[in-house]
Amino acid sequence: MPIIIVKKLPAAGMAIFPFILLKSERLKRDAEIINHETIHLRQQLELLVFPFYILYLLNYLINLFRYQNHDLAYRNIIFEKEAYDHETDLKYLKNGNWYGWIKSI
Repeated sequence: MPIIIVKKLPAAGMAIFPFILLKSERLKRDAEIINHETIHLRQQLELLVFPFYILYLLNYLINLFRYQNHDLAYRNIIFEKEAYDHETDLKYLKNGNWYGWIKSI
């Protein structure tokens, strides 16, 4: 996956198929953030890319209404739950685990 450095990125990393965007060059060496964003790329593939973005935004908006807090809304997005839960398991994607985000529903 191509990695692009975007210094004004509002987060440390972001996955926009087929790219991983990072805030700084040093993050290229951070295996956990790369794994986290690669999990998002897999999720995007699982949903044929465009529907992922619709579901991601819809889940965020529902969570924002529910929690009335951006951080809680973001952390409870089903796709983020899977990525955060498995970002330290560098073999997570190699071991299959397709559609792992469904377990967060």
